[in-house]
Amino acid sequence: MNAKSLYETTFIVNSTLEDQDTEALVSKVVAYIENHGGVIKNTEHWGRKRLAYPINKKYNGYYVHLTFEMVKENLAIIDRFMVLEDTILRHLTVSLAQEMIDLRARKVFQSQEAEMAEKEAEAK
Repeated sequence: MNAKSLYETTFIVNSTLEDQDTEALVSKVVAYIENHGGVIKNTEHWGRKRLAYPINKKYNGYYVHLTFEMVKENLAIIDRFMVLEDTILRHLTVSLAQEMIDLRARKVFQSQEAEMAEKEAEAK
């Protein structure tokens, strides 16, 4: 069996959807990735933002960022799903290099250390 690699995808949802419809779409994307062998590591909702240029006569979009592990062969299935989903205006999936994974882990560790030092200073 092929080894899983770490990927991240950012997609823009049509901002005219209601909040519960947006949440349902995000859940649908997450379920689709998991049903095709992916493991979701992180989900971030960046919220509604103005687009740099209009997409399908839309000027605003709701941004969602996912980090997940998956075998490379199933990425085409996920890409096709995103293209066919009418409420997703754009998407981009990239593979994370090991150096980037290590860098992010160091940044998280450093921010946790800074938070702990700040709490200790406040306690004194």
